[in-house]
Amino acid sequence: MYKINVVLAFIMCIGNVVKAEISFPSIIGTHMVLQQKTSVTLWGWCDPMEEVKIKPGWDTVTYTAIGDNRANWKITIPTPAAGGPYSIRFTGYNTVTIEDVLIGEVWLCGGQSNMEFSANKGIKQAIEEAPNATNTSIRFFYVEKASSDVLQNNCKGEWKVCTPADMKRFSAIGYFFGKKLQEQLNVPVGLINANWGGTPAEVWLPAELVEQDSLLKKSKGKLWASAEWWPVQPGISYNAMIYPISNYTLAGVTWYQGESNTDAAFTYQQLFATLINSWRQAWKKELPFYYVQIAPSSHYKGQYTGALLREAQAKCLSLPNTGMVVVHDLITDINDIHPQNKKDVGLRLANYALSAQYHQTGIPYKSPLYKDMEIKGSKAIIHFTNVLTGIKSVNGSPSGFLIAGNDKIFLPADVKIDGDRVIVSNKNIKLPVAVRFAFNNTDIPNLFTNEGLPVASFRTDDWEIIP
Repeated sequence: MYKINVVLAFIMCIGNVVKAEISFPSIIGTHMVLQQKTSVTLWGWCDPMEEVKIKPGWDTVTYTAIGDNRANWKITIPTPAAGGPYSIRFTGYNTVTIEDVLIGEVWLCGGQSNMEFSANKGIKQAIEEAPNATNTSIRFFYVEKASSDVLQNNCKGEWKVCTPADMKRFSAIGYFFGKKLQEQLNVPVGLINANWGGTPAEVWLPAELVEQDSLLKKSKGKLWASAEWWPVQPGISYNAMIYPISNYTLAGVTWYQGESNTDAAFTYQQLFATLINSWRQAWKKELPFYYVQIAPSSHYKGQYTGALLREAQAKCLSLPNTGMVVVHDLITDINDIHPQNKKDVGLRLANYALSAQYHQTGIPYKSPLYKDMEIKGSKAIIHFTNVLTGIKSVNGSPSGFLIAGNDKIFLPADVKIDGDRVIVSNKNIKLPVAVRFAFNNTDIPNLFTNEGLPVASFRTDDWEIIP
């Protein structure tokens, strides 16, 4: 009798193993938003050689995926134009139906604390917005903080319909960005929140890309000590929070990070470019990458570390399909490294996406950048890109300009605006050589386009700076 029971138990065990249930990563579930008018990947786990039939509610076709020898299944299916809600039925040894699926635009909102901060973190604009935040066409996926030394195939999180309670937890910048996209495009918007306050950029890209690069490896040692509130080791947030969702089709990425890298600003251009390229490789797509230039702050060390980091961010615009929004005019207190005005940051990111990604016209979205300098006698004439109708100063004469001759001693400049250019001089400098604008940690200048976008800080020289 005992032997019979053992055999029966063994048979039951085998039966249970053979008929394992179809399952999914957390990013695939009820209330999710799938990217419209493209091919999206659905994936999960099942038995080896198990047939998984997929029947999306928007299609008459039933698709089939086969479990591989590692008990994974994956399939790519087409999506229609924006709409829904739909259901998707998965049938193998068991049947699972995912409900309330919308088709629309999907964006990942990443970075450190300025992207992370929400109504629950005290952002007043988000607190005021929360009672009116019910919107079934906006969906949130909040990637829970996690770290790992090795790549993970899943993360913790759950799709939520936008309600006041869930909006208060979500990135304020991400919410205001997504709300404007949803209103202007009139399509569902899915927002994935993957950020962690305090983190240096190194934790958000594959570790080997840092360890195998001598410059990045050197700067790593300059930056990192132990931290109580965030990880500092290369790759460990990427492994646990980014890689697990890299199969999920995105429209693009918004990013706000850099404050924790100011102590090694000299490597940030290479570091950030490496991060962008590594994400594009993971998604197998040239993802649009729209990012926020860090704001003036007294928290940065020395006099120039913040300015040098902003300069590095601006240089990353040489990468295709990138965009940068300037926010130094939105700062009211340089002693607060977390500026309260997150709404306008989100709106500027949205304007960039609406113009560059969705080709809507008539929206000013690019801040002027330094183009070149022309010397005429004792005057330096500064030309800019991205000026539509002209430049103006607000609340007084243009501030933040310094000028230097061959002695490399910078003096305050007299500034005259001439249409779309600026003429800079100082009576004590007969032959100008270099001009700097808002090029320090704390300047909040007052130069704008006529449409109201701030001119980005810059320097015309490449002289060595001791931060």
